[in-house]
Parts: sequence; C-alpha cells; structure tokens
Amino acid sequence: MTAPQVQMFGLKKSAATRAAERFFKERRVKVQFVDLGQRPIARGELARFVQKFGLNALLDTGSKAYERSNLAYLRTTEEGLIARILETPELLRLPLVRGGKVLTVGEDPEGWARMLEGPRS
Repeated sequence: MTAPQVQMFGLKKSAATRAAERFFKERRVKVQFVDLGQRPIARGELARFVQKFGLNALLDTGSKAYERSNLAYLRTTEEGLIARILETPELLRLPLVRGGKVLTVGEDPEGWARMLEGPRS
C-alpha cells in the first residue's frame, strides 16, 4: 500500500493552513504544499473546488481581505470573482486540501480524516 499523500493550497500565515499541516504531519502523511502567496492556484484546480462546493462556500466572508475588496457590495460574474481570488488568495477559506477524490475547504479535521481512510470497497 502506498503512503497517503495530500495536496494542500494555503498561505503560510494562515492559522487554519498551519493546523492542517500539523494534522497531516502527526499522521505521517506526505503533504504537497502550494503556497498561494508565492504562486496562484491553477484555474483548473480551483474549478474542481468550485464545482464541488460552489464559489460562495470558498469565500472567507469574515476575512479582512473580503471586507477590503467590497465583494459584499459588488455585483460580479463568477469569472470576475475567480480572477479576484487568483489575485488575492486571502479571499479563500483556507486551506483547500485534496486527498484522492476527497476535497475539503477551510479547517475540516473530519474531512481530512476521511482522506486517510482510503478507498471504500
């Protein structure tokens, strides 16, 4: 059996991202970390999360970045919103984690644990 591996998109300064890193490290899971402060998430990868959760579920509406961007008051297309997210990853509820076919948004220890259960037969 191969060791479990997850891909995590987040920011180093995000407490939830650090919590996820700690969760997987404690369980000896290899984490491929993509620091959104260094490199934006690929559109296709973001689309995978949008398709599963919807764009609004990915937004951190309580964040300072959301407040500063005035998104609560702006009418914008989904494409416009995605462009903003690519520019300002702080708008996202981080981390975005993918393990196999399981995707999670934000701090979600139950979802992370599901990733480690392996495929159901």
